[in-house]
Amino acid sequence: MSELDQALGALARRRLGGEGAGEVTRLSAGATQEIWRFMLDKDSARTPLILRRAPGGTRVSESAVGLETEARLIVAAGGAGVPVPAVLCVLEPDDGLGHGFIMGFVEGETLGGRIARGEALASARPGLARQCGEILARIHTLDPGDFPTLRRATPAELVSQYQAAYRATAWPRPVFELAFRWLADHCPPPPAKPRLVHGDFRNGNLIIGPDGVRAVLDWEIAHVADPMEDLGWICVNSWRFGVADKPVGGFGLREDLWAGYEAAGGGPVDRDRARFWEVFGSMRWGVMCSGMAAAFRGVDPSVERAVIARRTSETEVDLMRLLAA
Repeated sequence: MSELDQALGALARRRLGGEGAGEVTRLSAGATQEIWRFMLDKDSARTPLILRRAPGGTRVSESAVGLETEARLIVAAGGAGVPVPAVLCVLEPDDGLGHGFIMGFVEGETLGGRIARGEALASARPGLARQCGEILARIHTLDPGDFPTLRRATPAELVSQYQAAYRATAWPRPVFELAFRWLADHCPPPPAKPRLVHGDFRNGNLIIGPDGVRAVLDWEIAHVADPMEDLGWICVNSWRFGVADKPVGGFGLREDLWAGYEAAGGGPVDRDRARFWEVFGSMRWGVMCSGMAAAFRGVDPSVERAVIARRTSETEVDLMRLLAA
């Protein structure tokens, strides 16, 4: 039995009221954090749970909000009516597991291609875009004041951040240069009322079932900014998984997303700002992909890094189409 198995078993007995933990399995999901599934033995039943923790328990990302804050965000979102997994406990030093939290297991599909194209979810797809708009409206009701450590950023600051990251790759890309010029020319002023935004709300970070969205995942880059940023990000072509004519996650239309957002009290959608954030989102993902090449050549020569680095060219095609529209 590994140290992690032993620590989970002890936590199950001490903090979850169980008799132990078994079937501990590392899941492939989670690009930046570890995701472990295990069974909690309690009252003669076995209940699946999820451990989300920092790599190795200790390697905390400087760009993420921190797993303790992420757990608080999930709890607050659930209180606002956002579908999320239940957070059962946040890890403490005495648990011997490092930074992370335990949450409930939610059954459903997370693979973007299956959500966009799979037959099993065909009946759910027509309503997903509107439902996503409704959920984003609820997320944007969360009080930023409850999370003072979250980063605050204006549109211009975010453009500058990713432009600096692009320059750091030291690899000139004419399409990126053109896109940054467009973003500078069309950059909107700071929003009148910045909101708490999810930051990575998209197909691939949602658990979907035949009844629709069951949970919103990966809150690690939440920040306080323009709420239209979330509405643009979910429309980036990379998250359509081959269904290009359905701009919202490969399963719906922008008009349905916007209608759901407005109907749920999110306020009027500024179409021009949403378009800016869609272009920015394509640029952002492109810069993130191009940065993977340096990681592949250096600290992480994995197949995953190499494959993601190659996707930079896809974002260049997407940007050319967006700027020509």
